[in-house]
Amino acid sequence: MFIFRQMKHHVEMAKDAKAAGSSQFRFMHQRRSKGNDEDGDSDTLQVMDNEDTLPPPLERLEMSPSTAASVDRRNLIINSIAVGLLGASGVASYSLFQTSVYTPPGFRRLPRTQFIAALGDPKASQGSEAKSWGLWMEDPGPRGVWLRDFNKEIVQNENHAPAGWTYNNNDWWLEEHGIIMEAPKFPLQAGRYLVTGGRLVTTGLTIDSDGRWKLDEGTLYDVTHLPCRSARYQPLLDATSAGNDSYGTPLAANPSNFPVAPGALMPEVNGCNKQDYAVLFVVGKAEKNA
Repeated sequence: MFIFRQMKHHVEMAKDAKAAGSSQFRFMHQRRSKGNDEDGDSDTLQVMDNEDTLPPPLERLEMSPSTAASVDRRNLIINSIAVGLLGASGVASYSLFQTSVYTPPGFRRLPRTQFIAALGDPKASQGSEAKSWGLWMEDPGPRGVWLRDFNKEIVQNENHAPAGWTYNNNDWWLEEHGIIMEAPKFPLQAGRYLVTGGRLVTTGLTIDSDGRWKLDEGTLYDVTHLPCRSARYQPLLDATSAGNDSYGTPLAANPSNFPVAPGALMPEVNGCNKQDYAVLFVVGKAEKNA
């Protein structure tokens, strides 16, 4: 609900700015006149607060063409800002509705968001790569380990992360902040999923047992959550064989490459093959496989 209150506040500010601009000459009017004191030669200020004595509104003042043009430009700018804020509010409201409320017939909302790791052409609406897609049943970020803590929290703990998952030297994952993640579960089960990228498209995704996938609406890019970046790293050689303890491991990653910008590719790591994956939010499943 915060976004609605915030947008309403900005619109009201724009309206107030316009009202203030159109009435700036209606403040208490002061008139200088000769005073009637005893010596008769001093000036006094007479404050006129009677409504009938106030000057006319700005629209009724006689203005030079240049002043009128300036006022028109100001009003146009204020009105444009108000319309823009209203438009942004509408788009944001629609996006929030699509992501958090909209549930097509045949789907049931999940109590907790799940995450698909997907491969494919971002411009495609269907494909055949789903056998290489995986699923995180819960957010892997908070369960992960920072690169700087790799030795302390994983190596010295026999490759077991504090959250309980097991690190695999030959197949490990990173996310956009430089956090080592547990791998998703492969393959993604066949069925119907309600997916979104947290933007404007929330739609059904069909996964077939033969690896085919198809979106009801939009493209893979439309349902990709751009701020979430993830990549799979597989060492070219075992670190021992390479004669370098850090070769092909998270120790070879450069912390200065993080965080990764939304939509950008994950950084390379010395001694590894890298595969970037798109991340899709799963907010619902078909009734039969929910």
